[in-house]
This record gives sequence, C-alpha cells and structure tokens, in this order.
Amino acid sequence: MAEQGRDNFRDSIGTLNEEGKRAWVFPKKPVGKLYEYRKWVSYVLLAMLISAPFIHMNGNQFFMFNVLERRFNIFGFPFWPQDFHLFVIIMIIGVVFVVLFTVAFGRIFCGWICPQTIFMELVFRRIEYWIDGDRGKQIRLSKMPWNAEKIRKRLLKWFVFFIISFLIANVFLAYLIGSDRLVQYITEGPLNHISTLISLLIFTSVFYFVFAWFREQVCIIVCPYGRLQGALLDNKSIVVAYDYKRGEKEEGRAKFKKTEDREATGKGDCIDCDQCVQVCPTGIDIRNGTQLECVNCTACIDACNQMMEAVDLPKNLIRYASEEQIAKKTPFQFTPRLKGYTAVLVILIGVLSGMLFLRNDVEATVLRLPGQLYEHKGESIISNVYTYKLINKTTSAVEDIHFELISHKGSINAVSQEALLVPAQGLAEGTLFIELDTHALKGEKEKLRIGVFSKDQLIETTTTVFLGPRSYK
Repeated sequence: MAEQGRDNFRDSIGTLNEEGKRAWVFPKKPVGKLYEYRKWVSYVLLAMLISAPFIHMNGNQFFMFNVLERRFNIFGFPFWPQDFHLFVIIMIIGVVFVVLFTVAFGRIFCGWICPQTIFMELVFRRIEYWIDGDRGKQIRLSKMPWNAEKIRKRLLKWFVFFIISFLIANVFLAYLIGSDRLVQYITEGPLNHISTLISLLIFTSVFYFVFAWFREQVCIIVCPYGRLQGALLDNKSIVVAYDYKRGEKEEGRAKFKKTEDREATGKGDCIDCDQCVQVCPTGIDIRNGTQLECVNCTACIDACNQMMEAVDLPKNLIRYASEEQIAKKTPFQFTPRLKGYTAVLVILIGVLSGMLFLRNDVEATVLRLPGQLYEHKGESIISNVYTYKLINKTTSAVEDIHFELISHKGSINAVSQEALLVPAQGLAEGTLFIELDTHALKGEKEKLRIGVFSKDQLIETTTTVFLGPRSYK
C-alpha cells in the first residue's frame, strides 16, 4: 500500500501504489462499540433487503422494480407507467434526503446503509476473516507460493463467494420480475426458462466480480457519491474526523513511551500506531483529513479508542465531528443551508402525500378515434366514436363497469354488450359511442366529463373532447 501521511494522498487514491498499480487492501478486522452497532444495523437492513421482495401487502409485492413491464411497487403501493410522475417525485425525495444527511453528517449513508458496504464489510469480508484469517495472515497468504494450503483456502473462499453471489442474484431478480414469478420459474425448472437463467448467471458474475475482486474500488471509482460530497460538505458537516489540535499539539505525533510525560514535551496524543490506517477498508489515513475514499464506516474510531484506552489517554481522538468543532469547539448548528434542504424535503413529501391521497385505484382514458369525424343521427343527435382504456391498479377485479356523462345530457353506448370487467392489476380496452343533442353544444369542440361507475359507485372521472358541426357554435 502506498505510504500515507505525506501529501501523496492528494495526487492519487489510496489503493494505488507508486507504480500506479493496484495496492490490494488488507484491512484489520474492526473491533469496538461502533462496529457492534453497525453490525446490528446491517443485520436488520440485510433482513429487510432479502425479505422485501417476498413480503406482500394487499396482494402487492412490498418492493418491486419491474423495468421491462414498467411496473413498480414501493411499500406495497403499485405504480404503473401512468404514475411515472409519482415515481419521479419519490426518487427526488430520496435524493434530497441523502443530500440533506450528507450536508449534516457527511458520507454516513455509505458507511451504515449502502448495500455495497453492508455486503462487502459485514458478509464477504467476515467470510474472508473466517477462511484466510486477519490482516497479517491475509498478507502472508497473498505472498505465499501456490501450495496446498493456499489452493485450499482460495478455492473454498471463491466457492463460498460464488454461492452467496448466486443467492444475491436471485434476490435481485425477485425485485425485477417479482418473487411469485421467480418461485414459479424455480419450481418449473431453470431449463424451462433459459433466458431467465442466463440473466441470473450474468447477475451472479457481476456480484462475484464486485465482491471478490473490485471491492472497495466501487466506492472510490464507480460511485459518484464520493465526488458529490466534495460539493456538499462544509466546515460545519459532521464527519469521521481526526482531532489534529489534540493529536498533533506543538511537537506533532510521536510513538508512545511509558516513562515520557507527553504533556510536558508538547507531543500530541496521537502515538502514530497506524491502527486507524490498518483497519480502514479503503486504505487511507484519516489523519490526512476528509478524503474522497472515506466512507464514514467508523472502523478507525474504534481502533483509535482501543489504543487510547491501552495507553491511558482520553478516547475520541478520532470521532464524529465537524471542522468547526475541532478548530473552534463550536457545537453542531442547524444552519440556513440545512433549513433550506429540510423545507424542500417537507414540501416534496407534502406534495407526494397529496398526490397519493388523490390517486384512484382505477385509471380511465377516453380518446376520440383518430381520423373519425362526427356523425348525424336523426335531426338533432350528433355521435362521436371513442376508444377507452381502463387500468386496474388493485389486486381485485373491478366488475359491472359502465360509463355515464356528468357534464352534459346525452348517452354513452359501448360496442360490446357484455358486462365490462377489469381484471386485477390488468387493463380493459374497447370502443364506445357518445351521443349529444345539438342544443347541448356551445361550439364545434365541447369538453365532456365522464364518470366511470362500478355498479352504482363512481370510481373514476375523466375528460374528453366532443366534436360537432361548425354551424352549432
């Protein structure tokens, strides 16, 4: 790993050596209070992530992102292509929420909530510690020639990584095509659904590549969030920070000596043990300040606190703090910037709540048949032909549907004489005629309001345009 503690961290990322080649990171296994908290948070999120596509609410999958069929379920609420504006607002709310927390607490999302970090650090890395051992054993194993021990450990690790990647790919596929369909494909046999099997193997290969080889490079190179934080953080943001005032003092950091009075010599509390560097999953030195690679995982906080406790010095030399708190001892403040983001977030949530409250379970569209003019029926009746489309967003069929004019006196006649039914989470299409008396027309184009009824209950209203002769303006 490239030597840290100099200005070279400003010129290259922490996972490159002096020759520009990748420097493999062998982080020491974290131990400490924050790591235990992070484990429990990760276990809860892992349970939610794995179970979410298999949980159903009101017949809808709790989370589903079926891009191919353009159907999405979020918290059990179904969203169709006609609800795309709602889906966009939800995505914007998510972005504003992450931005707000980044401004306030830095890259905390990456260290505690991001699936990449959770799977890498709390699943794959822990398996690696179990098979290969801690940092020192991993380094020795890496340098070891390909003997029986190395081959056995590598094959075992790669096999376990592949199995877990395969399971993750199945869960990912359940989000995309639905858990019911995935279970159906499994019971019918993978060979009966070759295209799905190929997709599953591709996803497995991607996950295996990411967690077995690419690893922390995803956070450093691929993910744009690390670069975004540079535009969002300021000196008031709470981040994982090294207290350079206390750690360096007048004479800087120095190795610990039992007989030495560090207060009298003016040396800082940092004993230059490099434990914070060895435990970092992205291979950086937090003492260089906030860096692109830091994911706020708090491993360095636990490592430093252990060393401070061992040498009988105050803990929290590395802690959650802002630049202002370290430099000026000022407490955290709810700044105008944070208030602005909070106000935007509250407004967006209010708009979304209103739209969800006004959203109907059945959506109707009635459009004039293209290229068709009006038709005279008798002396005073004008008829227009329309196509209709009804979308049922619920898990129950909607029966005995008929249309009625709300804004005008007239009649609506469907071409099909059969009772109209819209299947669960399906659609119904057809043709209908609308007839109006000429005396009800005020112009050549009249806006009509139509009610859609299921039995005697109004379930949706829609509008369309009725075309009449010019002479009846």
